Amino acid sequence: MQQSSVGSQDLVPCRICGRQFAQDVLMRHEPICKKVFNKKRKPFNSFKQRLQGTDIGTVKRQPLLKNQPVKKSNWRQHHEDFINAIKSAKEVTKAMQEGRPLPPPPPPSINPDYIQCPFCLRRFNEAAAEKHIRFCEEQAARRAIAAKITKQPVVSKHVHTCVVLETDLPDYTLCGVKPVLIFN
Repeated sequence: MQQSSVGSQDLVPCRICGRQFAQDVLMRHEPICKKVFNKKRKPFNSFKQRLQGTDIGTVKRQPLLKNQPVKKSNWRQHHEDFINAIKSAKEVTKAMQEGRPLPPPPPPSINPDYIQCPFCLRRFNEAAAEKHIRFCEEQAARRAIAAKITKQPVVSKHVHTCVVLETDLPDYTLCGVKPVLIFN
């Protein structure tokens, strides 16, 4: 290596950055180091750099509205639902291992953040509900017009409940237990 040439010269630390240099190199380094460390560097804005030369840079951003209502967190409800789901899954596993009939499924929890469609009674988040309700209202109006023409009652395609009993099923078994299907 070059240890013999470097070892013969004494290295002196820079007073500004603390790095070690040979005496003759330190004379050139210190003025540059002083200039670099004394001025504050402006943070680089990559967003501005990316937009340079495009039309996007001229578009102004809309300020965020501070009057937006803050949604109340319902973490406790989510937590309870999660715990109940785990308990019911354990009960099902235990029943399957012991060969007992499966316990009934837990009732579905209703998310309070979801908005119910007045036409089909399904639930959606705010953005989806806005689109869906307009669509569903339009479909309901079309069905009403079609019902008047054909003189048939208006029936929603979305609202239906079908319960299939064990006696209606063929003799299929799942792990020794007959399945019970419930469609909503």
